[in-house]
Amino acid sequence: MLGDGVRVLTRAMKRVTAIAGVVGATLRDRSRSVKHRVLEIARIARSKGAQRQAKLTRAYQQLLSATSRVVGQAKRFSREIGAGVKCTVDGKQHAALEGLRQELDTFVPRVQQVMRQARARVMGGDTHVDDKLLSLFEPSTEVIRKGKASKPNEFGKVVKLQEAEQQIITAYVVYDTRPSDSELVIPALDTHEHVFARVPRLVAGDAAFYSGTNEATAHAKGVTRVCIPNRSTKNVERKREQKKRWFRNGQKWRTGCEGRISVVKRRHGLNRCRYKGADGMKRWVGLGVIADNLINIGRVLARRARP
Repeated sequence: MLGDGVRVLTRAMKRVTAIAGVVGATLRDRSRSVKHRVLEIARIARSKGAQRQAKLTRAYQQLLSATSRVVGQAKRFSREIGAGVKCTVDGKQHAALEGLRQELDTFVPRVQQVMRQARARVMGGDTHVDDKLLSLFEPSTEVIRKGKASKPNEFGKVVKLQEAEQQIITAYVVYDTRPSDSELVIPALDTHEHVFARVPRLVAGDAAFYSGTNEATAHAKGVTRVCIPNRSTKNVERKREQKKRWFRNGQKWRTGCEGRISVVKRRHGLNRCRYKGADGMKRWVGLGVIADNLINIGRVLARRARP
């Protein structure tokens, strides 16, 4: 991320120089030395030995020092554009300069945040920095801990999909901050009731969605069967209930719903958002849901039209 920050800031300052000419602060391109430091850090991180940590700290200090100088240059460029030192008489080029100044003002604080994180982690050993920045280009990105051996951590946003009969997605939400799964059950029921003017007969989910409050509230709303397993229970009656045929069938249907997540990821591109920003993420997910629903609705109508 430090290397990306230097690359973005240097590229913007080169564009400013190309428009305004060599006036005011002069750009010193440190991209090559920063690239060497990044490669050196990657090489040291893969090595073993007693001197590994000392070498890694020294390389990071050099990288942070170079990044700090680039940030200082970017600040000077921004000030000089605002003061009219770096300017142009061409209207379109002037607008381009203002856009570059905004780009510098946007990325300088982000790069500074990454520098603080790097110092805290490498020099202080603190891996739990508040408001940790995970991407310069998508600052709202979160760490999603999945607990999978092959992929313990993922990066992005949590998306909730609600599915009804015929594989139709009835609702979706892109969360700004990751909620607890158990907090999603009752809002999902409220959404279903708002769309269909009635609560569902059966609600199915995995064990992460279980809580006694959720189950009691769902029954109070009129849900006939709540098929969410409680795997930590020692209650014999509860264990017997979870082995009944209707409960097992509900869990099979829930397992099938997991395939919907895989399909929208693979077929409709939800594994990676191509739009920028939080609004772009919501728009991208919404388009994927619409596309998937159109396919499934078409299949249902085609089956019904057969003689």
